[in-house]
Amino acid sequence: MSANSLASTSASTPTPATLSRHELNGLDVRVAHASNPDAIGISGRVVSETEHTFVIEGDDGRERQVPKKGATFEFVLPAGDGENGDDSESSENSENGDGNGNGNGDERTYVTVEGDLLRANPARRTERKERSKWR
Repeated sequence: MSANSLASTSASTPTPATLSRHELNGLDVRVAHASNPDAIGISGRVVSETEHTFVIEGDDGRERQVPKKGATFEFVLPAGDGENGDDSESSENSENGDGNGNGNGDERTYVTVEGDLLRANPARRTERKERSKWR
């Protein structure tokens, strides 16, 4: 039973390799590329997610709905405790992640993800690794 609790603890922390299977609400994000040029550069915190869109709240408090299809998102993962070795992979995934840093020296991981990979019902997307109990 303690092994299950340890596995769930490590599984609850998103890594660059497992980001698409995690809850994305609350993560900082920036639209790096989009088919709609007006959406490029929108940044803030993911406050809501549907199968086809993200709702991103900017620093000004304004919420913007951005379609996942045809967009590329750059997520900021909080600094980890250094347990996983995926940090070098994440730095290769994003070349221009310095624009979101706050310059206070904390190490954050920037992960670039194609929106088409995230197009799924959020509840089902997070269950991809294991077979769903609800089917």
